[in-house]
Amino acid sequence: MTHKAKPDENLEGVAADLAQTPVNGHQAQQLQQDKNDRRHQDALNHDEPTDLEHQRS
Repeated sequence: MTHKAKPDENLEGVAADLAQTPVNGHQAQQLQQDKNDRRHQDALNHDEPTDLEHQRS
């Protein structure tokens, strides 16, 4: 049975947002802030490596 890869709808939305061309300075700032927010959320979603030798109590 062959499965076709279904594109991630979330990623499609992000790609469409990033492809926008701002029409004025305010929209440019808003698009930049959205990009920064996504980058920040992505950083929060990554697990930090655990240090098994020095566990917190």
